[in-house]
Amino acid sequence: MAIFFLPVLAMLAAFGPLSIDMYLPSLPAIGREFGASAGDVQLTLSAFFVGFGIGQLLYGPLSDRYGRRPMLLVGVSVYLAASAGAAFAPDIGALTAARFFQALGGGAATVIARASVRDRHSGADAARMLSTLMLIMAAAPLLAPSLGAQVLHFADWRAIFAILAAWGALALLAVVFLLPETRPREARSGAGLGSIFRSYGRLVSERRTLGCALASGGAFAGMFAYISGTPFVFMEVFGVSPQTYGLLFAVHILAIMGGAYTNRRLVGRFGPAGMMAWGTRLLLAAGLALVLAVLLAPDSLAAIVAALLCFMFALNLIAANTIVIATADKAELAGTVIALIGAGHFALGTVSGLAVGQFHDGTALPLALTVAVCGLVSFSARRWLVRAPEAD
Repeated sequence: MAIFFLPVLAMLAAFGPLSIDMYLPSLPAIGREFGASAGDVQLTLSAFFVGFGIGQLLYGPLSDRYGRRPMLLVGVSVYLAASAGAAFAPDIGALTAARFFQALGGGAATVIARASVRDRHSGADAARMLSTLMLIMAAAPLLAPSLGAQVLHFADWRAIFAILAAWGALALLAVVFLLPETRPREARSGAGLGSIFRSYGRLVSERRTLGCALASGGAFAGMFAYISGTPFVFMEVFGVSPQTYGLLFAVHILAIMGGAYTNRRLVGRFGPAGMMAWGTRLLLAAGLALVLAVLLAPDSLAAIVAALLCFMFALNLIAANTIVIATADKAELAGTVIALIGAGHFALGTVSGLAVGQFHDGTALPLALTVAVCGLVSFSARRWLVRAPEAD
């Protein structure tokens, strides 16, 4: 059973990126079939982001109270049913609702996969395992858009959701037969549900937990800004083809994977706090370099791509280590803490994505400034709130 532990968790953790990226090529076809506006179709993506954040906040503390496996079975079942519902949606409103519930179930898979690693490992060992998990997870957004586009060559957009439903069914079987419970009964919180959910307020008031959430959230908000802004910047400002954009997207995903691999190799030497410190420094430096590239060399696509590569590389020098640091003295609330961090990704990511759109002026500057601010948030939170003096 032990050999299946990490592969099953990786399958669960891939719910989010697969569900977001695989159906992106089908958005125009969905709009045409339902006669929906671009804004209405975009709501199917926004509904997913909202549901995914809520799902993590909901299932994190529930898994602390009732165990990982029972909550996974519930969450994956919801994901499976909602994916099937999306495949048969009669109108855009039904599809939006199905996407919300798909995300609500998928949030359980993501937060519990990370909490299960934290149940079994601590310190640098946990950071290595989480980095391995994130390295595998990063393959999903690398492959998902191309896979979705290939599906559309042979079937309509509904087939994409049928494939996601099949992925959910396979994951459900894997949880039932291959994944052990990682949170023993004696380790589970005995507090009532009201008390468990009130713990969010207490966690937010703690400097280190808040700092970890903001440091990780700032990093991922920069990635959301990238997802929102680069299609316009690369294809319209610089005139690259959709195929070239896909190649650039893949290169940046490889940078994310490179960061996860680097963290896995070096965290034993420098510790989670040390790797997090270097990651936030690189994040800020890359954000500032991006602004300078846009201001001083606005016609240089290579300079912009290089700065974004550094930013993406830094993400996984931060992500796994914030989880380890934030849960170091809160093993009994690991699911709740990880849920708070994960929800912060989507909350700050939504803000950064909106900022890129609202301040769009026909240049790459709004994207660059947003990414730089995200880097500053991450660096400042680590420096002034997490307070890891050994990393300075």
